[in-house]
Amino acid sequence: MQEFAPLWSPVRIGATEVAHRVALAPMTRISATEDGRATDRMVSYYETFARGGFGLLITEGIYPDTAYSQGYLHQPGIATVEQAKSWAPVVDAVHAAGARIFAQLMHAGAQTQGNRYVDATVGPSAVAPKGQQLGFYRGEGPFPVPEEITPEQMDKVRDGFVTAALHAQDAGFDGVEIHGANGYLLDQFLTDYLNRRTDKYGGSPENRVRFAVEVCRAVREAVGPEMTVGIRISQAKVSDTEHRWSGGAEEARVIFSALGAAGVDFIHTTEYRAAAPAFGGDGPSLAALAKEHSGVTVIANGHLDDPDAAAALLGTGAADVVALGKGALANRNWPHLVREGREPATFDGAVLGPLADIKDEELSLRG
Repeated sequence: MQEFAPLWSPVRIGATEVAHRVALAPMTRISATEDGRATDRMVSYYETFARGGFGLLITEGIYPDTAYSQGYLHQPGIATVEQAKSWAPVVDAVHAAGARIFAQLMHAGAQTQGNRYVDATVGPSAVAPKGQQLGFYRGEGPFPVPEEITPEQMDKVRDGFVTAALHAQDAGFDGVEIHGANGYLLDQFLTDYLNRRTDKYGGSPENRVRFAVEVCRAVREAVGPEMTVGIRISQAKVSDTEHRWSGGAEEARVIFSALGAAGVDFIHTTEYRAAAPAFGGDGPSLAALAKEHSGVTVIANGHLDDPDAAAALLGTGAADVVALGKGALANRNWPHLVREGREPATFDGAVLGPLADIKDEELSLRG
């Protein structure tokens, strides 16, 4: 429909041509095999959204190494050749339906609550994440205090992201999204109360964003210009939905400027409400700040399920693409419905079964 025209123009994200500007947001599913391989059920899941008209799909978080990165039991991985090969049918099905697909690479760090490889967790400092583990992901009780990650371990984490990105490239993915949001490892480095380091990775925002920048640069160099590379950024976390950057808009400038200079093609911001002021009052949204300071394509996620809200955000220029989570779960053919002038259904939490009691903001942050 004409009033939603901003949604339907094509967009280029790095090397990837996307038919329009409505994407599927990443959402944790824990439906892989025990050893982290993608399943036929996952092929069906992603293929359904591609056939439903979503131009771009971003996968659930995929763990990149066989050490500390896994966050949930039955989470998919792409750390091994076997895991990478298991993703090829997913990619092929999505491409056959006319959509593009990015692999989200996620190192859980201290926010791990299920890892088949090691019992310990690591974080930037020996500080436990706030809140409780999530029962519907088989977690229980408070998060344990992690071991402070060493420089040598950080090198291995960086190498793991690179290997995972190369595996994703071999599996046929159009791009990778590095998970730097929602309280996982790279976001833990960004978070002042979790990062108490006194080396070059702690203290100032310039230092706290350094590790994420290094990972982005390493992945960019490894996969070359023919593969799209981006990073997801948030303030809130699965375990702390109220968190805001203490440095406000100036901290946002530092973070987004550094990431924009790291060679990424896009930044994906996720907030409870994507269009809301990032730091209260009537200031710009986090997406708008990312757009202003990074100079790259911005994907925005957070309460954009209403087509009016999605089109309005794109119309302001604050973002280039909108990513839908709950709206997509309620309407796996959301783009087709909206283009045909039909009203999308409202999300009903009951469809999640044991997840039905989760707060909206936690659901929006779990991908």
